[in-house]
Amino acid sequence: MEISGRHERPPLEICLLGPMTVRRDGAEVKLPGSRKVRALLAYLILSPYAQGRAQLCDLFWDVADDPRGELRWCLSRIRALIGERVIVQGDTVALDLTGCAVDAVEVALAARAGFDGVPVAMLASLADRASGEFLDGLAIDRLPAFETWLISQRRRFRDMQADILAHIVEVLAGAERLPYLDRWIELAPFDLRPHELLLSALATEGRLRDAGEHFEATLRSFATEGIETASLRALWEDLRRKPAKPGAVASTAPETPPSETPADNRRRASIAVMPFNDMSVLAIPGGTSDALVYDIISRLAKLRTLKVIAQGTMFALRERMRSSEDIAAALNVDYVVNGIFERTGTRIIIRLELIEARSNTIVWSDAFDQNAGETLLLLEEIGSRVVASIEREIETQERNRAFLKPPNSLDAWEAHHRGLWHMFRFTKADNDQAQQFFERAISLDPTFARAHAGLSFTHFQNAFQHWADRDEQAELAYRTASQALLADDRDPAAHLSIGRALWLRKLHDQSIEELRQSVDLSPSFAFAHYSLAFVHCQSGDPQAAILSADQSQSLSPYDPMLFGMLASRAIALVRLGRYEEAADRAAKAAMRPNAHVHIMAIAALCLAVGGRLDEGRAHVAAIRQRYSGYHLADFFAAFHLVPVDQALFREAATRIGLT
Repeated sequence: MEISGRHERPPLEICLLGPMTVRRDGAEVKLPGSRKVRALLAYLILSPYAQGRAQLCDLFWDVADDPRGELRWCLSRIRALIGERVIVQGDTVALDLTGCAVDAVEVALAARAGFDGVPVAMLASLADRASGEFLDGLAIDRLPAFETWLISQRRRFRDMQADILAHIVEVLAGAERLPYLDRWIELAPFDLRPHELLLSALATEGRLRDAGEHFEATLRSFATEGIETASLRALWEDLRRKPAKPGAVASTAPETPPSETPADNRRRASIAVMPFNDMSVLAIPGGTSDALVYDIISRLAKLRTLKVIAQGTMFALRERMRSSEDIAAALNVDYVVNGIFERTGTRIIIRLELIEARSNTIVWSDAFDQNAGETLLLLEEIGSRVVASIEREIETQERNRAFLKPPNSLDAWEAHHRGLWHMFRFTKADNDQAQQFFERAISLDPTFARAHAGLSFTHFQNAFQHWADRDEQAELAYRTASQALLADDRDPAAHLSIGRALWLRKLHDQSIEELRQSVDLSPSFAFAHYSLAFVHCQSGDPQAAILSADQSQSLSPYDPMLFGMLASRAIALVRLGRYEEAADRAAKAAMRPNAHVHIMAIAALCLAVGGRLDEGRAHVAAIRQRYSGYHLADFFAAFHLVPVDQALFREAATRIGLT
C-alpha cells in the first residue's frame, strides 16, 4: 500500500485509528451491530498471515454451543461489508486488501520504514491520520485473549503516534512546535521529554508564565504517580535564570514546589462534563447535543455527592480545551466525561467515556444507539442512564481506592466510601465495620449528609436482618436519617433514609411519600427507585413496584442491590398471580453473590408458589446449611405482607419444608 500521493480514491477505505469506519467508493458503509464482527475484521486486517479457524474460535468465543458456526456467521457479515476479499483456504482465513487503504496499516508501514528524512508536511499528514485511538470505543467482555491483543495494539499505535510527533517537533522550530508538543504530551503524559521540550519552547517564545503553570501542573501529576522529576526541575531553574525575552511575562512559579496541604475533610470528588463533539450533518450550537450535556450536568448536581463544574464554565471552555487531560488540569477535577454525539436520519448515536484524571484512564464507556422519534423522551432516558452509570462507576472507584488506604489516614469522603464497601457485603461483621467508618466520616465532617444516610442504613440492616434489637435499631435508623436531612434536605439519600426508617415503623404511606421525594430530587438515583419497589411490593401497589424495580435495574444493571431489585419484582409478581415469572426472578436474585438469607427465602417460597418444588427445597437446604436458625417466622417478621399474601407464602413454605 502506498503511504502518500493518491489522486484517485481507493475502492475500499477502512479506518481503525478512532472509531471503526468503512467506506466503499467514498460512501460510508453502515457497520454491523455485532462488536465481534468488527473486532474480527480488525484482527484479520492486522494479521501478518492466514489465521486458523480453531485459533480464531479460541480468541473470540469463550463459551459457545457452535463456535465454528458463529465464526462462519461473522465472516458472512464481513463479506457483506468489504466484498469478496475474505479468502478461505482449507482451515485458514485471511483477507486480500490489495488496492485498499487502511490507516493503521499505512502508519505501521511508515513506522517500519522510519521517519528520518520524511518531509514535515507528510509527517503532519500522517500524524493527523494516526491521531485516533486504535478501535476507539470497542470493548468485548470476558475475552481475555482478545483484550490482551487489543491493549497491546493500542499501546503499539500510541507509540507510533508519539514517534511521529517527536520527529515533527525535531524538524519544526519556534511556536510551530507547540501544538505538536501538546499532542505528544496528551499521548504520553508521563514521558519527561515532551514536557522538557514544551518548557523550553514556551520560554523561548517569552511565555514564562505559561511555562511556569505547566511546570507546576506537571510536578503535581508526576508526584501522584511517584515519578522522579529532578531533570525537569533542573531545566526549569536554568530557564528561569536566563534573560527574559523583551515583552515576556514573568513566571509566577515558586522557587520550590509548594508543600503538601492538610487533607480537606469536606472534600468531595469533582467532575467536569465536556460539551460533546457533535458529528451530525446539521450540528448547531445549542442543539440536541448541547441540551443533553446541560441535562447530564444538572442531574449530576442533583445527586449532591459530587462537586460538579457548572455548565457555563464547561461551554466557555469548549473552544479552548481539546482534551480531557487539559480540562482536568485546568479545573483540578478528579473525573472528566467526554462524548461523541451523532444524529443520522431517525437515529441518535452517543458514545461516552468517564476518565479518571489522576491516571488518565477510561474507567467507564458506553454507547447509545436509539430511534430519535421522541427526542425529548429519549434524552430524558439517556440522561438518567448516563448519570446513574457515572455515579455507580465513581462510587466503585472511590470505594476501591479508600479500601487500600490505612483507616487512620482516611478523610471524611474516603471513610464514607470505605463504609459503603463494607455495607454492601450484607454480613453482620461487615455492617458493624461500615457503621464505624460512617461514624468516622461524620466526626470529620458533621455536614456530610451521605455519611449520616449510610449510618442510618446500617441501623436499618440491623433491624431488618434481626442482628440487634429491632425497635432500638429502628429508632436509631430514624434518628440518623433525620441528621442527614438536617445536614442537607436536598440530598435524595437523606429522604431515602427517612423513607426506609418510616417503613420500619410500619408507616407505609409516609414512607412512600419520602421515597417519592427522593426520586423527584434525583430521577437518576437508582437506589431510590429500588426502595420504592421494596415498599410497594409488600403492601402497596404491585404494578408500581414492578415499574420501580425495572427503572432501578435499567439505571444500574450491575448494582450491588440488584438482588433486592429482582426479589422485589418477584414478590410483586406473586401478588399479581404471575407465579412463573416470579419464580424466575427470585431464583436469579438468590444467585447474586451478596444475596442475604431473606433473599434466599424469597427464592425458595416463589419457586414453591410457581410449582418448582424441587428447586424450592434445594434453596431451603442451602438456608439450613448457612443459617441453621432461620425460620418462616423470621421471614414474616422482616416483611410487611398483608394476610392474604402471608397465607399464600405459608402454604408454599409447608410444601417445601420451610417451617
